[in-house]
Amino acid sequence: MIRRKPSPAWGTAIQTRPILMKGGQTTTDPPDSIPELYLILPPPPSPIVVAAQPSPVRARVTTTASAGNGSVRKPEVPVIAPQLSLEEATTAKQQTNQSLNIAEKNLATTQGRNLSPAQTDLASKVRGFVSDARDAARASDWVRARDLAKKAQVLSEELAKSL
Repeated sequence: MIRRKPSPAWGTAIQTRPILMKGGQTTTDPPDSIPELYLILPPPPSPIVVAAQPSPVRARVTTTASAGNGSVRKPEVPVIAPQLSLEEATTAKQQTNQSLNIAEKNLATTQGRNLSPAQTDLASKVRGFVSDARDAARASDWVRARDLAKKAQVLSEELAKSL
């Protein structure tokens, strides 16, 4: 065991005093090497805040019922899809169909088996991706369809490995 020196108590510590300059030398001016610094502060903000701008008025939109059945029709949601050349679209379509076929084959191997909760969750995600990929293919959004089908394929392969 190593012994350490006890630290001195602050009550018994030696006090030091500044050393006075001899010969009556006094320095009231700072040395020339230190620049003078001035601090310029902006005025503080006013304690009273006044709302200068009124809130904007909301525009009122009226819905019109169709004359045929009395129900309101929602407008079609626009689909933003990149423009593909004919060759790129054909390639994306083939890749989509190939990935969907692989995913569905892997899902078919799970039919009739008792799956763990993790495997059941994975299978439902694969079905969701397959469904979304088919919806994108119907909308001719082949880039999105290919990406979703590829996700379904990768997850279905993980599911098949875990069986």
